[in-house]
Amino acid sequence: MAGILTGYSQNSVEDLLKKYNSGVVRYISVEQLRMRQLDKEVVIIDSREKEEFQVSHIENAILVGYNHFEVSKVNDIAKDSPIVVYCSLGIRSENIGRKLKKAGYKNVQNLYGGIFEWKNKGFPVVNPEGDETNKVHAFSKTWAKWLKNAEKEY
Repeated sequence: MAGILTGYSQNSVEDLLKKYNSGVVRYISVEQLRMRQLDKEVVIIDSREKEEFQVSHIENAILVGYNHFEVSKVNDIAKDSPIVVYCSLGIRSENIGRKLKKAGYKNVQNLYGGIFEWKNKGFPVVNPEGDETNKVHAFSKTWAKWLKNAEKEY
């Protein structure tokens, strides 16, 4: 992951995702996820770390983490359930999505632009108490430039 944290010169989220992701886990837009979330038709998995999740997360998301992720954390989810995995921008979530697919989960998608894009488009995030908040963990000062519509925490 060290390579992910170092400098880069991408001009857009699309450039960034093309650089780091293989596309093996297909994307879903934040707008598509919001519609599915409101219809309660999807399992949402947060692949960020606990300290990021505790600042805010997408409502009803299940925290699985990244650094110590184990497939056993999602054993109670049916293999054919529609699953959307997200992180800050969509890079760590592709890695977790790939692991889920390898474990036999058939309908896994990666949230394009992650929670940053979700918040940038004005969709709500909640704190651990379930209250809506404007705060989002920005991951690092380097990555914070992609988060434009939230109060940044580190």
